[in-house]
Amino acid sequence: MDQDQYQVPETGAPQSMVPMTTTVINIRGDTVVPDHIVWSLFNTVFMNWCCLGFVAFAYSVKARDRKMVGDLTGAQSFASTARCFNISALVVGIILGIISIVLLGMAYTMVSGALLQAMQERRRYH
Repeated sequence: MDQDQYQVPETGAPQSMVPMTTTVINIRGDTVVPDHIVWSLFNTVFMNWCCLGFVAFAYSVKARDRKMVGDLTGAQSFASTARCFNISALVVGIILGIISIVLLGMAYTMVSGALLQAMQERRRYH
């Protein structure tokens, strides 16, 4: 067997003459700006009273865009506005939901009472 077959090349400088390039990406850990997009989407789908959920979703998208561009002040401003609209949509949605349930309950009791009274009057005449 030949000894040249098992030899390892010497370590040292790279074999090619092309200079190596490196890329450095700086990621700041303190750039967390919540954009409230999931909350806004929930309010748009389920609690869209007076279009507050849709407006909150629009501001959330704007906040996310500003964050991607690197404008943290603009992102915080849009996120704060989206948060206010989300809170408003949630409160109005809960209040109107409770009012709707109460009104439906009252309507049900009135209709069932009227039907019961009509059935009793019908039995008296027959």
